[in-house]
Amino acid sequence: MAIYQIVEIGADVLREKAKIVSEITPNIEKLLENMADTMYAAEGIGLAAPQIGISKQVIVVNVGEGLVELINPAVVEQSEDQDVETEGCLSIPGVTGDVVRAARVRVQGLNRQGEAVDIQAEGLFARALQHEIDHLAGVLFVDKARKTYRK
Repeated sequence: MAIYQIVEIGADVLREKAKIVSEITPNIEKLLENMADTMYAAEGIGLAAPQIGISKQVIVVNVGEGLVELINPAVVEQSEDQDVETEGCLSIPGVTGDVVRAARVRVQGLNRQGEAVDIQAEGLFARALQHEIDHLAGVLFVDKARKTYRK
């Protein structure tokens, strides 16, 4: 079990487009495990590899329905209807913001075995997936927030 340090806003890696994972190696599998450990230790519900300083398209999410690991994830469909909810981010401590996101999304990616995964999500799960996938494009929730708040 390895807990990584979470990089904070201002770090270049958070603004870069993360690199596609071309091959799922033991290092990628270990990365997934360490990212989950790091997310749980920080009491988060999602984590993207750039948040631990690694420019790879890898995310982990757990909104209470079990751990979801995705490699090279992409939103392939989203609902017209939207929700506004307050979000925070492990890379932006002490700040929350009201963010508009699609209420429902369909996300595709790969699991740790390299198999295609197709996820239909709504509510908090959909929001968390969109938030983490944004990280892979160098987009932070504060970029999309209607309003931000300092704790």
